[in-house]
Amino acid sequence: QVQLVESGGGLVQFGGSLTLSCRASGVIFSINAVAWYRQAPGKQRESVATLSGDSSTHYADSVKGRFTISKDDATNTMYLQMNSLKPEDTAVYYCNADIYYNDLEQGILRASDSWGQGTQVTVSS
Repeated sequence: QVQLVESGGGLVQFGGSLTLSCRASGVIFSINAVAWYRQAPGKQRESVATLSGDSSTHYADSVKGRFTISKDDATNTMYLQMNSLKPEDTAVYYCNADIYYNDLEQGILRASDSWGQGTQVTVSS
């Protein structure tokens, strides 16, 4: 009953920028911790950036100073601003969020650890 839909991926040249978006749909009560992960071909999925419920952030060393994670509670949307992109940033990017939503059928509040469908980011050299 909660879905995360990503957008914003694509092909960009070395040094370019992209902003990924991830919007939650459903009867959302609140979005707490959010995160972005990525998975390159032949590699394990890795954490890129996290934004905790207390607004603290954490970034992988490889993206620190270049990527910024944020969220807009008014639109239930999370973002990953990516600057100074490098070929090694090429991967499928996934958003993840801890969401409380209203289960209208049961009339209760539920928690969901939700994932987006993934969006491809390709950085050419």
